Amino acid sequence: MQDFAQLVIGADLTGQPIGQAMRLANRHGLVAGATGTGKTVTLQRLAEAFSDAGVAVFAADIKGDLCGLGAAGNPQGKVAERIAGMPWLGHRPQAYPVTLWDIHGQSGHPLRTTLSEMGPLLIGSLLELTDSQQSALYAAFKVADREGLLLLDLKDLKALLNHLKDNPELLGDDAALMTTGSSQALLRRLSTLEQQGADALFGEPALQLEDILQPAADGRGRIHLLDASRLVHEAPKVYATFLLWLLAELFEQLPERGDADKPLLALFFDEAHLLFAGTPKALQERLEQVVRLIRSKGVGVYFVTQSPGDLPDDVLAQLGLRIQHGLRAFTAKEQKSLRAVADGFRPNPQFDALAVLTELGIGEALVGTLQEKGTPEMVQRVLVAPPQSRIGPLSEAERAGLIAHSPLQGRYDKPVDRESAYEVLMGRKGLEPQAQAPGKPPAEEPSFADKAGEFLGTAAGQALKSAMRQAANQLGRQLVRGLMGSLLGGNKRR
Repeated sequence: MQDFAQLVIGADLTGQPIGQAMRLANRHGLVAGATGTGKTVTLQRLAEAFSDAGVAVFAADIKGDLCGLGAAGNPQGKVAERIAGMPWLGHRPQAYPVTLWDIHGQSGHPLRTTLSEMGPLLIGSLLELTDSQQSALYAAFKVADREGLLLLDLKDLKALLNHLKDNPELLGDDAALMTTGSSQALLRRLSTLEQQGADALFGEPALQLEDILQPAADGRGRIHLLDASRLVHEAPKVYATFLLWLLAELFEQLPERGDADKPLLALFFDEAHLLFAGTPKALQERLEQVVRLIRSKGVGVYFVTQSPGDLPDDVLAQLGLRIQHGLRAFTAKEQKSLRAVADGFRPNPQFDALAVLTELGIGEALVGTLQEKGTPEMVQRVLVAPPQSRIGPLSEAERAGLIAHSPLQGRYDKPVDRESAYEVLMGRKGLEPQAQAPGKPPAEEPSFADKAGEFLGTAAGQALKSAMRQAANQLGRQLVRGLMGSLLGGNKRR
């Protein structure tokens, strides 16, 4: 029988189980290896183990294969042979509780956040701004705070920038920061984002963290999969920025948990090198700090990449579980990197880790775990346990079935476009906001403020809505500043 107090990865060459205490799974981890060595199946195995232990999972599905978690497996051939060699595994083909997400809303529930929630620091990183352009963006957010303008989607920010271009006096002492060149550059970069389809990421209803943490009806942790197959190739910066936002938001909102018998959530960041490529130094330093501190909130972060060298040394030093699939080394540089990977494990006198790295077959890995007291265990050569779910993707019909029967069905599927900066600024110009595009779903039911306004009368209702908008703005400012504080340590970059 499986021991849910253990994160079991597989078996050593003698058939003995290899794993790590679930209570240490918040010490983060690494799954690395060359293409085609079995990383995806290892991720599937880990996601199942967390789900069985009641731990929620959020993972990026880069190749579209992880969604096989939503269907029962049918082990045959070598997979069946490996299962037979692990009788202690208690293998039972089964489907797992999976929720599918897609920023574009085509192959899963739409995944959104708002500009105010993301904040100017991460938006600046997403837009790859220069220092002067970043300063201009900060100035724009400052005006939005002062004027009570909600920034929910890209059209809100574009409307604000155009408004400031026509009314520079609103910037006050920051007028020098919003030059014509900076303003035009920001608008161009926002248009580029729209062309990449990134505007779908911003808007409402925004993702609520409690929906990720909610367990399945049978007590297993729900597995949330972001379809990133197109996103990574067409808009890699959008993909990376969303994951950074999710990490920062979890750090900001979750309470301290102290020592617990298992994590609250396991995050799997595939193509992890994208999180650090081109990231401003100040943001990277704070990201490293968040990774170090978020484990006390019950979140385990697992980076997935081809080589450990893709991650900063300060991040590598914080990783407790290391699963290294096979690597190839043909050049002198690759051989040097290979030695660095081998040196990252605690040596095992029974074999040479450096030699084994190039010998590992598909589904084999060098695994470094943590002992009960938190110190590194000797590296082991491990046969990864096959997953109980399907190895391979779901059909389109199966994906549609998962979405249709999702407990979140109807919660995020229809966009809500409430009054924000765009509508307010258009109103000040005496213009009507542009009508919604044909086929775009209208807002859902009227808000509480609208219903109260009808009951109390027009004047009283408008006063109530105004008060609620001010409260929402105040909450948004607190959230932005909280995020800035967690990532920047209270210091703004200019």
